[in-house]
Amino acid sequence: MAVRRKIKYGKIFLVVVITVLIWVFADRAQDETYDVPNATISVVKAANPSIWVSFSEEPSVVLEHLRLKGPASRVADVKRQIQEGSIVPEFLLDSTQEKEMSIPGVHPLDLLSFLRRSDKIREIGLTVESCEPETLLVTVVKLVGKTLTVNCVDENDNPIDHVTPEPAQIDMAVPEDWAGERLVAWAKLTSRERDIARQNPIEKKPYIVLAPGWTREAPTVVAVKVSPDEILLRSYKVTPVLGIAFSRALQGKYKVEIMNLETVTGVILIRATLDAKLAYESIATTRFNVILEIDDTDVGRDEARRELVYNFPKEYVSRGEIRLESRPVEARFKLIRSNSAEQK
Repeated sequence: MAVRRKIKYGKIFLVVVITVLIWVFADRAQDETYDVPNATISVVKAANPSIWVSFSEEPSVVLEHLRLKGPASRVADVKRQIQEGSIVPEFLLDSTQEKEMSIPGVHPLDLLSFLRRSDKIREIGLTVESCEPETLLVTVVKLVGKTLTVNCVDENDNPIDHVTPEPAQIDMAVPEDWAGERLVAWAKLTSRERDIARQNPIEKKPYIVLAPGWTREAPTVVAVKVSPDEILLRSYKVTPVLGIAFSRALQGKYKVEIMNLETVTGVILIRATLDAKLAYESIATTRFNVILEIDDTDVGRDEARRELVYNFPKEYVSRGEIRLESRPVEARFKLIRSNSAEQK
């Protein structure tokens, strides 16, 4: 006669629970962390056209520290993708999704909370363990409609003469405190576009510069026409002959050590007529065509900085026939007491 054994369901349940807990703790024990390099928070530009949202006029901030955590295999996969560039550690701040960020003023952003609810974090399947800073200050500026004058510039932001935008003024939302010379919208033309605009007007969307590196396009299109009388300038390379100008108080007492000498003495890129270019080159045969000016206040500095002065022929400058192709080179230098001065 078979003996029926009573199934002890309580013990089975306990074994199952313990087994699950062992697997859970084993999985957690395999978790690893990853410090993400150059993680960035960037503002979604023009998410709300009536305000300007920034980090103290900067469009983005690089985090000092961002540590992610998750299963070792997933951490290794995310690390590889970031190193390859298939995942970019940039997190977008959309002001329309954040409470109170439609109100002008300065608002604290709880960075840890923001990152943990980020779509990108959810997509990569890891969690945010820590970050620095813990809080970012977000500046919200109200924009109001004002009338702006349209000015034209080339690829290097140099003003273009003999150009007519139509209309010459546009209405656009700008910071409320803008007035006077700030009320300008810029239309940028390439060399090719300028050639086309000599024959037929070319359509361009003007833009404003809210802060260095931060622009916003106007909703209005202007038609730009270039006069056939515009002076045609070409790009040239000119070899510099560097001169250093001391004040009388420093003359003979100091010598200059230029830290970025290779940059300072590199070729000069100019836009000029052929006659202006030749005149500029001829200056170098008798005197200096590039000058580094030394101030008395430079004495004792570990490193002084000053833009070079380009000794362009004044008559050609006045006629708009010569200019730099880019910004002036900034020299980095320090003054060293000369031996002769020390002996006196």
